[in-house]
Amino acid sequence: MAFALQKLEKKIGLLDADVYGPSLPKIIGINEKPKTDGKFLIPIEKYDAQFMSLGFLVDEKTPMIWRGPMVISAIKTLTEKVLWKNLDFLIIDMPPGTGDAQLTLAQSSKLSGSIIVSTPQDVALIDARKGINMFKRVDVDVLGLVENMSYFICNNCDEKHYIFSKDGAKNEAEKFQIPFLGDIPIDKKLRLQSDEGKPCCIDDPNGEISKKYLSIAKNLDNSLIN
Repeated sequence: MAFALQKLEKKIGLLDADVYGPSLPKIIGINEKPKTDGKFLIPIEKYDAQFMSLGFLVDEKTPMIWRGPMVISAIKTLTEKVLWKNLDFLIIDMPPGTGDAQLTLAQSSKLSGSIIVSTPQDVALIDARKGINMFKRVDVDVLGLVENMSYFICNNCDEKHYIFSKDGAKNEAEKFQIPFLGDIPIDKKLRLQSDEGKPCCIDDPNGEISKKYLSIAKNLDNSLIN
């Protein structure tokens, strides 16, 4: 989504605030530690974008066995001690759930809004509803829902298979009267690009999945304007 916004000529930063499973270093192919000016961490730059992640600071094999106060401290460091430069958008990837990380971010940062990402089946939508209601309680606008793993297109029959149910997140958006930003299918190439550190909007900007992300980015931009 961040790189799709970049295609709309936005200057973007991406903060991986998933303290339990920071995956940004793998997804964008960065294996280095950020520098510091003595007070602030300097974002790592690649693809004309800025990045920060706890994964840059710890070994990927190190488990984050942290209690609440350590999580809160890490979130505050990532949000208050990073020297971002001239951004239009700072996308913050949060861990799943409605715990200390989300509450700390919502209460300590001036967020433009939140985006809920969910797979379409009922068991996942339970958590999506909790996320929507949590952000509403802390006065953070929900800018929309994205449905991940929405369907799978079979290589043999070329038909859509709705493995995790159909239109679950879309229907949920209608119930809550919030924008449905779009859907992302299960796609083998997208998985390979993520494993190889090649964001799809960079690696294959004219591909079908990149077009999906671009549509979501446009809908998000419209949601912020409106």
